[in-house]
Amino acid sequence: MPQYNFPLSALPQRTVKPRTEGVTMVMDKGISLRQAEDFLSASSDYVDFVKLGFGTSIISKNLREKIKLYHDAGMKVYVGGTLFEAFVVRNEFDNYIKYVSDLGLNCAEVSDGSITLDHDKKCEYIHKLSKHFTVVSEVGSKEEGVIIHPARWTSMMQKELEAGADKVIAEARESGTVGIFHKNGSAHTLLINRIVQKVKLNNIIWETPQKSQQVYFLKMFGSNVNLGNIAIDDAIPLETLRLGLRGDTFMSFLPENLKQSH
Repeated sequence: MPQYNFPLSALPQRTVKPRTEGVTMVMDKGISLRQAEDFLSASSDYVDFVKLGFGTSIISKNLREKIKLYHDAGMKVYVGGTLFEAFVVRNEFDNYIKYVSDLGLNCAEVSDGSITLDHDKKCEYIHKLSKHFTVVSEVGSKEEGVIIHPARWTSMMQKELEAGADKVIAEARESGTVGIFHKNGSAHTLLINRIVQKVKLNNIIWETPQKSQQVYFLKMFGSNVNLGNIAIDDAIPLETLRLGLRGDTFMSFLPENLKQSH
């Protein structure tokens, strides 16, 4: 059991680190070393993956020191898939491996949201990286209006897991308005239902930058659903959603006898 300040009864049973389900992935968009220390002092028990968002790791200061802090807190750290694509589009995949290896990273993301990449080639990259890193791969376009058929989504996810991905990320972008979500941020329910019919829920990280999206997946799949693209400052608010300690999910995880008594 996690260590809480009071042993409140009838809370949902949460997984503890090192987790394989119920993981939270946050996005570090270039916070300072001091901000990272503050973040960890408050939230380290509740975060499993830290993504150094898009290309921020190229220009962030004190990067190695910050990565060490995250590793010491038991988190897997990786640079954003957009940076992977930036290396690949320049035909510098070997330099990408050197870059993430030199940073001492234990995780890598493979995506093709900004470039056109043959899927067999993408799976080849996943396979190569999986020999040395925990790989998360991202499925879905970053472009609004680009529709990928649900059968194509599930096929790509399955093949990427077979190639060596530890988790597949369902794309929503930082805005939460593409991929598994419509332009207005509402869930693409048909697509989501099709995905979970074909892909094991525990193997998926759903990108849910908006609170309403986090609530949707928690109500749909329970406290221990994997959620990602969470803002640094939202790690603890998300954990309260997971536990029913916030209005949006207050009744969702209460036992029936308590619901009926009030």
